[in-house]
Amino acid sequence: MANKWVYLFTEGNANMRELLGGKGANLAEMTGLGLPVPQGFTITTEACTQYYEDGKEINAEIQAQINEYIEKMEEITGKKFGDKENPLLVSVRSGARASMPGMMDTILNLGLNEDVVEVIAKKSNNPRWAWDCYRRFIQMYSDVVMEVGKKYFEELIDKMKAERGVTYDVELTADDLKELAGQFKAEYKEKIGQDFPDDPKEQLMGAVKAVFRSWDNPRANVYRRDNDIPYSWGTAVNVQSMAFGNMGDDCGTGVAFTRDPATGEKKLMGEFLINAQGEDVVAGVRTPMPIAKMAEEFPEAFEQFQNVCQTLENHYRDMQDMEFTVENKKLYMLQTRNGKRTAQAALKIACDLVDEGMRTEEEAVAMIDPRNLDTLLHPQFDAAALKAATPIGKGLGASPGAACGKIVFTAEDAENWNAKGEKVVLVRLETSPEDITGMKASQGILTVRGGMTSHAAVVARGMGTCCVSGCGDIAMDEANKKFTLAGKEFHEGDYISIDGSTGNIYDGVIPTVDATIAGEFGRIMAWADKYRTLKVRTNADTPADAKKARELGAEGIGLCRTEHMFFEEDRIAAFREMICSDTVEEREAALNKILPYQQGDFEALYEALEGNPVTIRFLDPPLHEFVPTEEADIEKLAAAQGKSVEDIKTIIASLHEFNPMMGHRGCRLAVTYPEIAKMQTKAVIRAAINVQKAHADWTVEPEIMIPLVCDVKELKFVKKVVVETADAEIAAAGIDLKYEVGTMIEIPRAALTADEIAKEADFFCFGTNDLTQMTYGFSRDDAGKFLNAYYDAKIFENDPFAKLDQTGVGKLMETAIKLGKPVNNKLHVGICGEHGGDPSSVEFCHKIGLDYVSCSPFRVPIARLAAAQAAIANK
Repeated sequence: MANKWVYLFTEGNANMRELLGGKGANLAEMTGLGLPVPQGFTITTEACTQYYEDGKEINAEIQAQINEYIEKMEEITGKKFGDKENPLLVSVRSGARASMPGMMDTILNLGLNEDVVEVIAKKSNNPRWAWDCYRRFIQMYSDVVMEVGKKYFEELIDKMKAERGVTYDVELTADDLKELAGQFKAEYKEKIGQDFPDDPKEQLMGAVKAVFRSWDNPRANVYRRDNDIPYSWGTAVNVQSMAFGNMGDDCGTGVAFTRDPATGEKKLMGEFLINAQGEDVVAGVRTPMPIAKMAEEFPEAFEQFQNVCQTLENHYRDMQDMEFTVENKKLYMLQTRNGKRTAQAALKIACDLVDEGMRTEEEAVAMIDPRNLDTLLHPQFDAAALKAATPIGKGLGASPGAACGKIVFTAEDAENWNAKGEKVVLVRLETSPEDITGMKASQGILTVRGGMTSHAAVVARGMGTCCVSGCGDIAMDEANKKFTLAGKEFHEGDYISIDGSTGNIYDGVIPTVDATIAGEFGRIMAWADKYRTLKVRTNADTPADAKKARELGAEGIGLCRTEHMFFEEDRIAAFREMICSDTVEEREAALNKILPYQQGDFEALYEALEGNPVTIRFLDPPLHEFVPTEEADIEKLAAAQGKSVEDIKTIIASLHEFNPMMGHRGCRLAVTYPEIAKMQTKAVIRAAINVQKAHADWTVEPEIMIPLVCDVKELKFVKKVVVETADAEIAAAGIDLKYEVGTMIEIPRAALTADEIAKEADFFCFGTNDLTQMTYGFSRDDAGKFLNAYYDAKIFENDPFAKLDQTGVGKLMETAIKLGKPVNNKLHVGICGEHGGDPSSVEFCHKIGLDYVSCSPFRVPIARLAAAQAAIANK
């Protein structure tokens, strides 16, 4: 049996997502439910993968099947491609497994040529509509298939509107549009060097190829990297017979959600345009009217639509995002999918579905994308400041949050300014999918055109970026990088504040405050805690960070970096004296100055954690990071040491390292200067004794972590120093205090000899930042120079420092656990690199049997949710 590359909508169902893509599977499912879906067929994701394997060509077998299914479609619809009596027109749309709004390309009205346009003009008695379809088709086909930029066509339209003295496209007559179509075809010929294709089958093959090709366009690649969508999945192509929303005033098109995607409120929410095609709503070229107006214009279709919404929501048991068209007052459903929503809405919808009996607690927990929680913890505008401020304009609050920054007008400027550390707000007439990298780099997005369902709104909600769209009062002058609002002219670099919840726009800076957590967030988190098995700790070096992390549900500190405590003004001087000492006595004298500071810091941390475990990592960075660079500081140090400036400079020069990442740092410092480890041990143990005495009901049990170990003898040497010092302190205090000594696994050799190291370690903690650097052999700070080239060449799909490399680095982690646990049955294992807060990495940690993950304070809720989802998924 030859491969099956094409499926009719009647042959598929919702479970065939991987093969038919999300859109195709849902069109098939809606067909099966008996909903009014214009019929057609889906070309599979496997055909897309094959297209790339065949060197970006559609092979003969796939082409033959497409032609066979065109005939089947002609039979179902009773229309024929290129026919003089009853011509078939189709839409060609992409549909990947995971929803990627606006990232890939769509073509409408395919099948038109000079003959067919005359036929439909005559048959419909509506020549204006016929020529509007044709001019749209030429424009889309040229842009998407042949990559002739949109702007050439927009310029021709604007020129004609100016000549005719009209404002809107809809005011152009049939003859105007016919003339435009001619101009468009001439433009096409000039750019491509051949005539615009007339044969519908040739048009279709070109369109299918273009959709496959768009899977690999720059914006789709960026979107996939951000959303963990593998390149290997490919996209399906849906060929569907057209329903026309632009045939006149008894037609229209719309997008709707069964619940509010911004708040989660249970009410139909959407937008509708009379006499328009879907692209007009999504692109945000005309600002649409709310869906409630549809009830007045098309009452029967609206009633039917409400029933469809109910059917779909009950069937999918989730909030649906639907596209539909009304043609001659008759309803057609073009797609449905689980709607993109803000984090607030996601939590509310999940809780409501549990209360409505549609979902279990576990399903509710699994429904929420942990990455979105981030936005709930983002700052909001200070309520008092907001009350005192007067909005200068108002758009639609399309994606919640508070954004304040300097105005920029292009995606490129947003990226460049952001790279220099500026906070920016991107202001555009309308955003297009090409703007995604600039949208990512902005605090917020403000558009003049577009509704709640426009591209800017949908993508911003997915990214958790604040967005206000459709502020029509802005008079935009993009060419000169300025706009006018409320009588004031704003230029690039001026400050503006926007509120994505209310849609209000403010001049200047409005202060923000940290978000508060309550309500549905608490409910979902309680469910998450009920089902997860992984513990979640935090990486924190200050009591303030530790306190924040505790509020967000951290169950301990997995990493306290002690060197961060040395950099403060009064401490760095003593530390520099230590570095520049000639004798052990001098070094100890300098360290004794630091000891009380360290002890005080540790006491504050233990207090903040109320008896939960605290892991303290001993000094890790190389000493050269602490020495002065300014002449005045060098002179000060020389005076304090009683040395000449030249002597100090010689010492500083001697500390220079060619490769500090692999240099004199970590436990190597403690081997060279055991007095550093002694001082830190005293501080840790004395602090623990004091806090334990003050709180009899807590169990203060410090975990001392020795960094960068690569050999068991090394750990043994440092551990001996720690244990002798600690035991002496405990004996002197006459108190019973337990403590642990463990190590950080961040060198491949440590992972490979973990059975040896486990004999001396009470715990392992994976430092995946360094483990990734050493396993790949490239430095995190320099990888940026070549990673983009690696993405372009498809060598890497994402940054291994952001998303744990499960194949290589993960194998080392697994090896260390398998070797270590049997040797030491009390060994507990965690991770404290940046990966501890990345959902896909957390899932991997659950799978390989870690006891806890540790991450920065604001990622604690993300890790808690991801840990619960991993436990539920792997049940």
